[in-house]
Amino acid sequence: MLARAIIIATGAQYRKLPLANLDRFEGAGIYYGATFLEAQVCEPDEVVVVGGGNSAGQAAVFLSQTAKAVHIVIRAESLASTMSRYLIRRIEESSVITVHPHTEITALEGSDRLERIQWRDNLTAQVETHDFRHVFLMTGASPNTDWIAGCLTLDAKGFIKTGPDLTPRDLQNAGWPLSRLPYLLETSLPGVFAVGDVRSGNVKRVASAVGEGSISISLVHKVLAE
Repeated sequence: MLARAIIIATGAQYRKLPLANLDRFEGAGIYYGATFLEAQVCEPDEVVVVGGGNSAGQAAVFLSQTAKAVHIVIRAESLASTMSRYLIRRIEESSVITVHPHTEITALEGSDRLERIQWRDNLTAQVETHDFRHVFLMTGASPNTDWIAGCLTLDAKGFIKTGPDLTPRDLQNAGWPLSRLPYLLETSLPGVFAVGDVRSGNVKRVASAVGEGSISISLVHKVLAE
């Protein structure tokens, strides 16, 4: 089958904790993003952020504005090797945020929604139970792009680069054949667009993906009119 335009919306797989009942609490205490909506739901409870990267740091700082306390859970010894110094400084200066190194969540408990968690200190093997009702898993995502390797330009994490994110060198290496630059959501191959979680720079939210899908339709019409 031949096509003059394609929209790729294959998404990404969020890295999840190896807990048997994790799916049961997704959206009911387990979250994969920290926005104004989640902050309102959590206020004024204590929250847990799992992860040591910049996304986890940004989530912790954001949630600290409304939450009673924010607990960052990491398996490493510190945040130094995985988080930007700016975020680490913000976390260290906060009286609301506590970092728990060498720690991982081992169990989730609750009925209709998350009510308690257990975590283990991997240095002491001590297990503690806490009445935390909100856990943010900020451990990253893997894009569903294995099937297009070598066909489109990807970023360092495997997400599809589009529009302004494509550098002149990217376009040169891809053999971009047109005099115009790629449209906003257009990939390194003319007429091929990427939207949603699979796209580099996407904020990984449903509303964003829906918006990008709508924008891509108008861009497809531009391509078809060329």
